[in-house]
Amino acid sequence: MVREQYTTTAEGTHIERPEDQYVYKIGIYGWRKRCLYLFVLLLLIILVVNLALTIWILKVMWFSPMGMGHLHVTKDGLRLEGESEFLFPLYAEEIHSRMDSSLLLQSTQNVTVNARNSEGEVTGRLKVGPKMVEVQSQQFQINSKDGKPLFTVDEKEVVVGTDKLRVTGPEGALFEHSVETPLVQADPFQELRLESPTRSLSMDAPRGIHIEAHAGKIEALSQMDIKFHSSDGMLVLDAETVCLPKLVQGTGGPSGSSQRLYEICVCPDGKLYLSVAGVGTTCPENSHVCL
Repeated sequence: MVREQYTTTAEGTHIERPEDQYVYKIGIYGWRKRCLYLFVLLLLIILVVNLALTIWILKVMWFSPMGMGHLHVTKDGLRLEGESEFLFPLYAEEIHSRMDSSLLLQSTQNVTVNARNSEGEVTGRLKVGPKMVEVQSQQFQINSKDGKPLFTVDEKEVVVGTDKLRVTGPEGALFEHSVETPLVQADPFQELRLESPTRSLSMDAPRGIHIEAHAGKIEALSQMDIKFHSSDGMLVLDAETVCLPKLVQGTGGPSGSSQRLYEICVCPDGKLYLSVAGVGTTCPENSHVCL
């Protein structure tokens, strides 16, 4: 318990104060003081080392107010100069090169470009591999510099928007299904050949089919039958000479005929045969050919 004593004195009276029996020192002394100084010194060393490392990183990485090294931050996005290597996928809305240089994308394995929707699902993919270029999308389209579609592919059809499709392979073009085109033409001084090795070949047109050879012949070969059918019109053979070299010839006709003249007879089923000409028709005499 601390006891306080108060003494009342008159003016001019001097009283000696008793000496303090207990003296309290404020502060840190001894080993605690040395540990505190050592801790402060350690923090100062760490601060200096961190500051030096930060300055070194800023210098090595070429940090500047415009960006980092060859990577500059502009109002339009990021601008990267020189060659860069990405170890992980790169997500961007638009990638383009400078006006005076081309854009080069290369990889030791393959280069894959994916387009995703808001849910993260892949809606389109372009994959360039060492042996194949693969495109996965609902529709693939190639446009000209004017925006005109040149080549369009989807699940239903393939559309070629150019004025001419040219096939230069020695084996020609192979189509497993039908082909729709207004004109099929060979190169100058080259033969045009339409062939179906194991199936039938059909040409259909609502307003007619025109086959023309300007400087050669037209030849149709078939192992079975060749049929010309017109539902509303007629079959016209307009030429100076119509030659049927293997037409069947009937055996009969007037004896002593030396002019080697024949008439063409038609069977009820449409079959043609030759009969030696006479004063009148000789087809009934040779009608056994129709049997």
